[in-house]
Amino acid sequence: MAEDFPMPPLNSLPQAAAVEQGKASVDFIVQDLQRRFPSYSTERVLLIDGIKQKMELIENGQVSQTWVISVAQKGLGSLKGSEQTPTGVHRIAQKIGAGAELGTIFKARQNTGRIAEILTGADERSTGDNVTTRILWLAGMEPNVNKGGNVDSYERYIYIHGTDEEGRLGQGASHGCIRMKNQDVIDLFDLVSEDTLVVITPN
Repeated sequence: MAEDFPMPPLNSLPQAAAVEQGKASVDFIVQDLQRRFPSYSTERVLLIDGIKQKMELIENGQVSQTWVISVAQKGLGSLKGSEQTPTGVHRIAQKIGAGAELGTIFKARQNTGRIAEILTGADERSTGDNVTTRILWLAGMEPNVNKGGNVDSYERYIYIHGTDEEGRLGQGASHGCIRMKNQDVIDLFDLVSEDTLVVITPN
């Protein structure tokens, strides 16, 4: 007769350990932001994982929502002209596009009045790198990392925005910005305010 082995404690299981590790990471990030940027609220913080291609909304120290996103096809980096997504701490400097119809195409942050065809197939490609529906324009908070000189995220026009290539989400696809589903970026736009802190990490 096979010997019965007791079930290991819940906190020893890989999933539980991952959850605990994730909570510790969130706590560390929030505490670090409070220490380094005390004049900014940490009630709501956006955390973007540039490797896993996901974004989390942290509310009062807890992950409340998660979205699939796309960062740059060329990976992570802050140099002007690199077409990479910058890392580090940012803030939402401007919110643009309130009330625009889902799929609205923006050029130079202006509503063109045109509506994009939303492509949902993994192999479908748009004719342009369209910015659609809403724009959250990011400004870097860390000098020489994403602020000032040739690494300035704001001057690089780094946005969180909707895309007409929704089928490519979950993999690197942009020219530096953070892409979202159009309905997702509408939902996010309504949840966050200007000066919300945004942390972009490589893991």
